[in-house]
Amino acid sequence: MLNITDAAAQYLTELLAKQNVPGMSVRVFITQPGTPYAETCLAYCRPEEVNANDEIMDVNDLRVYLDKQSVLYMEDAKIDFAKDKMGGQLTIKAPNAKMPKVTSDSPVEEQITYILYNEINPGLASHGGEVKLVEVTEDGLAILEFGGGCQGCSAVDVTLKEGIEKTLLEKLPQLKGVRDVTDHTQSDNAYM
Repeated sequence: MLNITDAAAQYLTELLAKQNVPGMSVRVFITQPGTPYAETCLAYCRPEEVNANDEIMDVNDLRVYLDKQSVLYMEDAKIDFAKDKMGGQLTIKAPNAKMPKVTSDSPVEEQITYILYNEINPGLASHGGEVKLVEVTEDGLAILEFGGGCQGCSAVDVTLKEGIEKTLLEKLPQLKGVRDVTDHTQSDNAYM
């Protein structure tokens, strides 16, 4: 769950007091959670903006409302405040915003997606590419689709077999293999 340090709680409490709005609090949420475009946000929350589904977190004198759909992605998240000569800086770190933390008990689809986004895609991104899971078949094949610079790339077969499949089978022995369903005839943005 989200960890708010005492320094951050004090800073936010002082900030809220300057707003002169009775009952003003803070809302933490993640836009587009579970996607590569996820952003962790902190905003003022007026009393009339409280959602009945919000989870409530109290830290010292600070009340924080957590967006229900975002909570899963806030595991290991931390809000901190560090004073410096310029006043200080509030930081929010949410390592699982783009992908919730998975364990060996998580569904195989979540485990594959986690590996793709955290281990495979950072390397493919250097060529402007990415890969995503489409589905896992009943016979244990991970069906993948490439995008960006990988779509139409002449080295995609090597990347698929020697990189992605090797990594996935090593980490998830229940898989039988991988298959690419990308239309590689579209090679306008391919990395060559």
